[in-house]
Amino acid sequence: MNIAPNRRALITGASTGIGRSTALAFAQAGFDVALVSRSADKLQSLVAEIGAVSAVKAQSFPIDLSITDQVKSNIASLLGQFGPIDVLVNNAGMGYTGSLSQMPLDDWCKVIDLNVTSIFQCIQAVLSGMREHGGGMIINVSSVAARQAFPEWGAYGISKAAVVALSKAISVEERSHGVRVVTILPGAVNTPLWDTDTVQADFDRSGMLTPELVANAILQTALLPPGAVVEELTIMPSGGTL
Repeated sequence: MNIAPNRRALITGASTGIGRSTALAFAQAGFDVALVSRSADKLQSLVAEIGAVSAVKAQSFPIDLSITDQVKSNIASLLGQFGPIDVLVNNAGMGYTGSLSQMPLDDWCKVIDLNVTSIFQCIQAVLSGMREHGGGMIINVSSVAARQAFPEWGAYGISKAAVVALSKAISVEERSHGVRVVTILPGAVNTPLWDTDTVQADFDRSGMLTPELVANAILQTALLPPGAVVEELTIMPSGGTL
């Protein structure tokens, strides 16, 4: 049963992990979904999966958000094809482990570009449309690493803390335009992030949050009526920080 008919959401990092689960949750709740990630094949598979369980519109947009000087124009082009959106879920990002003392500047820039600057550019691309339509919601996925420092996770934590600060700044600037901003701070989530070349960590992933749990929390914040907003939501594994 649709519970959010005629609403549209744009979800970045939609091909795997939290983004993929969020796309499925939003579609099942009645949202039309614009799906962004670098992997065209995975996005097409997701579009087909959504089509098998829901009658909503699902459209894939292969965009490399790490190329930050093209993000704003690419998202604007997406909106021209897909139409105005009600909800932007900024989920795309990368993990990175390594000491700050030895971190190459190029690696630092990659983390900040994808985890912070691409979010800033996505927000800029959607704001004018949200203002024109009387409001909208921006949901930024941060991390508990924004609040708690972990050895070897310095650059990642700094980038996620910047997302929290960005959310607060956008919130106060856009509140009068009806734009609500939510920051989601998950604890450890069992996603493909742990399998990437930039992350070297050996944790027991069985105790981590699932992407579906985080996706459901994201959906519930999006379904709040216009008169309310969850400004920040921290979601932890019941077993605590890993």
